[in-house]
Amino acid sequence: MRPRLRHHFLHPKLTLVARIALGLVFIAAALPKIADPPDFAKAIWAYELFPAWSLHPLALVLPWLELLCGLALCLGIWIRAAAAWVAVMLLSFGLALSINLARHHPVDCGCFGAAAPKTEAQRLADMRWVLLRDVGLLLLAAQVLLASASANSPRLDPTAENKKS
Repeated sequence: MRPRLRHHFLHPKLTLVARIALGLVFIAAALPKIADPPDFAKAIWAYELFPAWSLHPLALVLPWLELLCGLALCLGIWIRAAAAWVAVMLLSFGLALSINLARHHPVDCGCFGAAAPKTEAQRLADMRWVLLRDVGLLLLAAQVLLASASANSPRLDPTAENKKS
C-alpha cells in the first residue's frame, strides 16, 4: 500500500469510527437474540446447516459473543481480538447465507431478531443484501485489524527508529 493511502486508510480517526460503528452493529444484533434465545434457535435451525443438538448452545453463546465483541470495540479494549472474532463471525454468517442462496433455500438471516413475514423471492433478495452488508462490515473489521496491527508493529511505525536511538 502506498504511504499516503496507508496514512488515510489507517488514520486513527477512521479506525475509531470503524471500531465504534462495528461495535454498535454487533451490540444491536446481540440484544434481541439475548432477549429471545428460542426464536434465535429457530432462525439457526432454518439454515439447515447445524445438527439439532447444537442449536440451543449456539443460540445461547453466539449473541453473548457478539455483545462482548461489540462492547470491546466500542470501549477500546481487546480491539484486535474483538475485531478478529467479528471477522470470523462475519465470514461464517456469509458462508451460511451463501450456501443457502446457492441451494435456493430462502432464510431470514436472524441478524437483528425476528423479521416480518416475506415471500420466498423477497427473502432471497434480502439474503443478497445481507451478504453485501456483511462484506461492508468485514471491510470495517479488516480496517480495524490492519490499523491495530500497524499500531503495534515497530517496523510499520516511522517513529520506531527514533525511539531506538
